[in-house]
Amino acid sequence: MPRSSPDGGGWTFLSNHGHVLVALRDEPDSRLSELAARVGISQRAVQLIVRDLEKAGYVVRERCGRRNHYTVTEGQRLRHPAERESSVDDLLSVFG
Repeated sequence: MPRSSPDGGGWTFLSNHGHVLVALRDEPDSRLSELAARVGISQRAVQLIVRDLEKAGYVVRERCGRRNHYTVTEGQRLRHPAERESSVDDLLSVFG
């Protein structure tokens, strides 16, 4: 279930892809179930989003024993035409 905004409007400024990307940057050894709980979406939705991020080159997955380690790729440009001049690094810097 998506988190709602403070005014109850049901929308947020970041997409679920953005939320997952921030979560992976903050906790690169997280399990998909942990990411799902943090973002507030299903584990299957997280799995699809991580696959999208990997295919697009925003995230690199490395197998470490029985877990995965995720690294956010530096310097990747944002996808939307209105933000193409900004990088993922710029976006993530907003979140500390």
